[in-house]
This record gives sequence, C-alpha cells and structure tokens, in this order.
Amino acid sequence: MRPPAKLAPWFTAEQMLAWLQEAADKASYQRRLAIWLTQLGPYPADQVAAMLGISKQAVWKWVSGYNRKGPEGLEREGRGGRRWGLLSLEQERALLARFAARARAGDIVSAKQFLPEICEAVGREVSLAYVYKLLHRQQWRKLAPRPRHVKQDPAARAAFKQTSRKRSA
Repeated sequence: MRPPAKLAPWFTAEQMLAWLQEAADKASYQRRLAIWLTQLGPYPADQVAAMLGISKQAVWKWVSGYNRKGPEGLEREGRGGRRWGLLSLEQERALLARFAARARAGDIVSAKQFLPEICEAVGREVSLAYVYKLLHRQQWRKLAPRPRHVKQDPAARAAFKQTSRKRSA
C-alpha cells in the first residue's frame, strides 16, 4: 500500500475547511472533500476512495492537480466543444454571408468555390472535407437547378417532340 499523499501547503486547516464548505456543486464538494480527508488524516488514497465511493486513481489525480496548481487544479476542464475549430461559428457565418447573396440570386455556388476564401480566412490550407463540414454546420444544403421550368406546359412539350426533326445517328 502506498503511503498517504503529501499535500502542498496552499491552505491552513481553517482555510481548507472554509474552502470545503464553499463548494458550488456535489462534484466539486467531493473533490474538495478528498483533498481535505487526505490532509486531515492523513489517509491513504485507497481509504479516501472507499470513504467517498470513488476510485483511488481519481483521488491521486485530484491530489496531483491540487499540488501542481492549487485549488484551481481541481476545476474540471470541459470535455466537449469544438477543440479543432479553425474559425468561430460567428466567423463562419460572416464568411458564408458573402456567398449567400450570390446563391439567392440563382448562381450555382459549389464547395470548391469556397475553398480559397476559407483557406485565406483560416490562414492555412484546409481540405474540401472541412468546407463540406462547415457548410453542414451552418445548415447550408445542396440545391440543384431544376431540370425543367416550373411553368412549362407538358402539352406544348409533347407537341414539340412530335413535330421536331429526328436526328440521324
């Protein structure tokens, strides 16, 4: 069994108790309680883990974070989000706004046309897949021109087929 962890002297015993009672939620209270028990006992990590119903690896991780960074070391870094986002969502919207007017006017706008401007905005080369993901993220969708006009008369079309000259192969 490993000996109890040694804690860095960030707080006195009274400050530690006040810090423990100021916890905002259950998870932060549990992390602070593990540090407090480690200092109070000093209890080994496996005993602290058994008292709190958590794993001893979590206790060692929290003690390590507390020793390195102090009380801020126990704050959780978020797990979700856009870690690899090259542009913010607002920057992406502003970039696509340039093309929106052309698209509304009826021009065919393709992802390959976006690529040079996106590379310029990002400041490095990006793949075409990044452009497609950006378009999907901003809820742009693929629209194709209609194969025939909406107001076309089917009877006139059939008459034209009947009277037109046949091509020979």
